[in-house]
Amino acid sequence: MKSKRKKQLFSISRYLATAAPRRSALNFRTGQAIFRQGGAADAVYYLRRGTVKLTAVSDSGMEAVVGILKAGDLFGEDCLVDKHKHMTTASAMGPTSLLILKREEMIRVLHKEHAFSYRFILHMLKRRARIEEDLVNQFSMSIEKRLARTLLRLANYGKKGRPQKVIPKISQETLAKMIGTSRRRVNMFMNKFHKFGYIDYDGGIHIDPSLLCVVLVD
Repeated sequence: MKSKRKKQLFSISRYLATAAPRRSALNFRTGQAIFRQGGAADAVYYLRRGTVKLTAVSDSGMEAVVGILKAGDLFGEDCLVDKHKHMTTASAMGPTSLLILKREEMIRVLHKEHAFSYRFILHMLKRRARIEEDLVNQFSMSIEKRLARTLLRLANYGKKGRPQKVIPKISQETLAKMIGTSRRRVNMFMNKFHKFGYIDYDGGIHIDPSLLCVVLVD
């Protein structure tokens, strides 16, 4: 009796790499803007390599980091809504490579490729849930716990697969904007984490699993 061949799980990266070879790719340098808040939105982006920071500035001029994206993430979905304006600024945190799906192509793919549509919607829902969780934690968690949680999340703790032992170097100013506090407070708690062996520095930030204690302890 012939063994049944296992059905291969749908992969967004594989689909984008093979479905349309002529799809345009872009490379960005560290600190280079991919798009800016308020600018015209005309494409969805797939992050092949690198890290992207999403920031938003309020009417009063306050800036907040609303997301740190890694390889495999999709962003730029603002092009799919009526106003076609970017709600955030996206910038490369290191050498970054993207694939671009123009708005018309993205709409066509969402209608035609059901597996792609399902994964895209799931991806957006997870991101929205994470943003809402971050907003709730701004009020319910201490600064120390918010910082520890952010570092663990950057290291992929709680996600499928093995967490990263080292995360790329990220400025304390960026961390402060991610958790809604000052750089001085972030510096104080980072020094504390380092003192207790929760983190270390060597070409990046080494995350020790014991940092989970900071989040879990009441």
